[in-house]
Amino acid sequence: MNLLEVRHLKKYYATQKAVDDISFTIAPGAVFGLLGPNGAGKTTLLRMITGIFYPDEGEIIFEGKPFKPEEDILRIGYMPEERGLYKKMKIGEQAMYLAQLKGLKKADASAKIKDWFTRFGMESWWGKKVEDLSKGMQQKLQFVITVLHEPSLIILDEPFSGLDPVNSNLIKEEIYKLAKKGCTIIFSTHRMEQVEEICDQIILVNKGRKVLDGPVDEVKRQHKENLFHIGLNQIPAGIDSRGFEVVRTEEKGLVIKMMEGASTNELLQYFISRDAYITEFHEILPSLNEIFIKQVEGTAMSRQFQKVQ
Repeated sequence: MNLLEVRHLKKYYATQKAVDDISFTIAPGAVFGLLGPNGAGKTTLLRMITGIFYPDEGEIIFEGKPFKPEEDILRIGYMPEERGLYKKMKIGEQAMYLAQLKGLKKADASAKIKDWFTRFGMESWWGKKVEDLSKGMQQKLQFVITVLHEPSLIILDEPFSGLDPVNSNLIKEEIYKLAKKGCTIIFSTHRMEQVEEICDQIILVNKGRKVLDGPVDEVKRQHKENLFHIGLNQIPAGIDSRGFEVVRTEEKGLVIKMMEGASTNELLQYFISRDAYITEFHEILPSLNEIFIKQVEGTAMSRQFQKVQ
């Protein structure tokens, strides 16, 4: 059973289609990346999943049943991009208050907060006010408050914003641990390298519509361009094979584009026959950043063409 199913969700504002017929599923324990440029509809989509907004059309299935915000919200942890901390309130008191709002008893809340504060090196923060913390310190606190009640679905909107590399890695490791425990995580960010490293599955939205989705490895393979890197001790002169073309020459090898119908065995045999010693050979898959740019630009060009027509 999927933890979350989104079926044909739509949300309109006047003439704007913020979310336009989006569907996807997320399995338990998955780390799911929600990608898209500014104004793509990501925040509206997340707010419908958390019950803040109601969809105009479509439905949300949570843990096998129609989503009921008033009942299901305690099993969801949401860290919005616009952080929601009380600046004048002491940190320990605030964490206790929010933990109890999410259904934890006082003793359980106190134990869990102390455990998380110890893990994140926050023991001395208890009596401080939020306004006395740096942006990165506030980010750590917000993360702790989001996951404290051990929700089955955790939604993180730009969780690494304002964090240095050490604290980014700290939160990244906690995301891995939570997923291993069975938590499902929706992770929204503009930083493609983090998505590529952390996420099992992604969905890309643009102008309110789904552009692509699927497992990260599968998406990358679907958009590959038959490019290979071959490392060579020396580059032969006068390369003239018809089965491939040299895209560029590098310091220790070549980037090759294979033609349709050509085989990698033929490519390797060609260089061996030219007395070249092969030191390395691998396929070059596109990064998520490259796929993201091409898909978003392609969608924009398609819409412009439709307007002209």
